[in-house]
Amino acid sequence: MSAGEAEGAASAPAGARVDATPAGVALAPLDAVADGAARNFVLQLRAGRFHGFVVRRGEAVFGYIDRCPHAGLPLAQVLDDYVAAGHVRCSWHGALFRVEDGACVAGPCVGARLAAWPVTVCDGIIVTA
Repeated sequence: MSAGEAEGAASAPAGARVDATPAGVALAPLDAVADGAARNFVLQLRAGRFHGFVVRRGEAVFGYIDRCPHAGLPLAQVLDDYVAAGHVRCSWHGALFRVEDGACVAGPCVGARLAAWPVTVCDGIIVTA
């Protein structure tokens, strides 16, 4: 299933956000995300719109719902600007999260975690899991 196929024929209410995606949605080729960088993905689903991002570390990818656990805001104020000093960073509050598990290690939400978004790489393509 492609990201376009994830779109439903029926529209969700304006502004409806969902926290999960179906497995098997092809997002992008792995090389579309630079090693050590991140990329934002917005998927329109029948139930609403999903906002997430993927961070690449070598051949591995780590996905998270794009929401700061401190204030509920998207983490990046500038498109795809999620990574700083080897961590995921909330551009609003400066909180830093480990890429590998989303744990907050600095800032106002130490001890909290980013909500994971299951993703994997299959035949060179980043896919929802």
